[in-house]
Amino acid sequence: MKLAIVGGGPAGLYLSILLKRQDPGHDITVYERNPAGSTYGWGVTYWAGLLDKLRAGDPESAAAVAKASVTWTDGVAIVRDERTVHRGDAGFGIGRRRMLALLADRAGELGVRVEFEHQIPGADAPELADADLVVAADGVNSALREAHADHFGSEVVSGRNQYIWLGTTKVFDSFSFAFKETEHGWIWCYAYGFSGERSTCVVECSPETWTGLGLDTRGEAEGLRLLEKLFHDLLDGHELIGRDRAEDAAQWLTFRTLTNRVWHRGNLVLLGDAAHTTHYSIGAGTTLALEDALALADALRAHPDLDTALTTYGKRRRAELVSAQSAARYSAQWYENLPRYMRLEPARMFALLGQRHSPLLPHIPPQLYYRIDRAAEQLEPLRRLKRWLGPRVARAAHGRR
Repeated sequence: MKLAIVGGGPAGLYLSILLKRQDPGHDITVYERNPAGSTYGWGVTYWAGLLDKLRAGDPESAAAVAKASVTWTDGVAIVRDERTVHRGDAGFGIGRRRMLALLADRAGELGVRVEFEHQIPGADAPELADADLVVAADGVNSALREAHADHFGSEVVSGRNQYIWLGTTKVFDSFSFAFKETEHGWIWCYAYGFSGERSTCVVECSPETWTGLGLDTRGEAEGLRLLEKLFHDLLDGHELIGRDRAEDAAQWLTFRTLTNRVWHRGNLVLLGDAAHTTHYSIGAGTTLALEDALALADALRAHPDLDTALTTYGKRRRAELVSAQSAARYSAQWYENLPRYMRLEPARMFALLGQRHSPLLPHIPPQLYYRIDRAAEQLEPLRRLKRWLGPRVARAAHGRR
């Protein structure tokens, strides 16, 4: 087949690797609008299960990604200047630029053409005219998807809170949180290492806190200095950095959750953020995009008929995403209702931070939920009841609305 992949992010590059390994005769071009080495964002996170899937898909790129990643096992939170630690499963961080470079190099080794600084403005671009398969891997603002938005059934819901994606020279050896109360409300930070020199910091707050602190009107430099003061104990005197190798200043945003009713139209198929987004607080965006690539490659291998393959892929991934999308929705709502949980002592508040994906938590007083959760750790019948009750309470509450 002749394949045109529009977008040189993790999903598009990894799909090109998988398909070229399946059939070296495929003619594959990846079109990326940005220059090589230029990307937004800092580090991305993933968990051990993804590495196992990547090893099955392409051992060489999996080994390169693993070697370039850093690992942590603990979660640390600073709440009202009190530090608490939670022991957890191993997590991994890798610089987004580093990951893209590794995948682009591997794709090139296999014979994929990766064309940087090559903009594809829409589905009628001449580069796509004779392709057997066109993959829209061009992000949440996909020009290819927007040309047929009614067909795909695209829906976008904006979150309430403001957030900004930053870097820092402080290297964290654990996934760290800090929650600070100001006269205008709470503001908080998630931070994790992704190399031996840098870490990612995502700062979030309600719109009332954002405007109350003047973050809506301060320039980038002034805003970063204020955030450094607020999170001084988390950063240990290190600076915050806006954009890395990008012309524009770091921007405060509201998160947009994208869903699509169907994922293909003719020979055009959606991949990664062009197909779906899940709130960054569950740390699954890159993982889900790479899993899309694995599923699409599997479907194309299993079904010679293109329409059958693309239909199978879309149905499978939409079903697999239900759990992650639910977790992301509840996680975002937890942060949007943060004051509800901040009356708890820090250790209990941090425990419920780990339970933020629960559909039951929003409907039970936090202190009571904490006690139930602790008891459920000892009693299997109570664990089963908790799992059974959560979705039913959530559905009943949704029905009342």
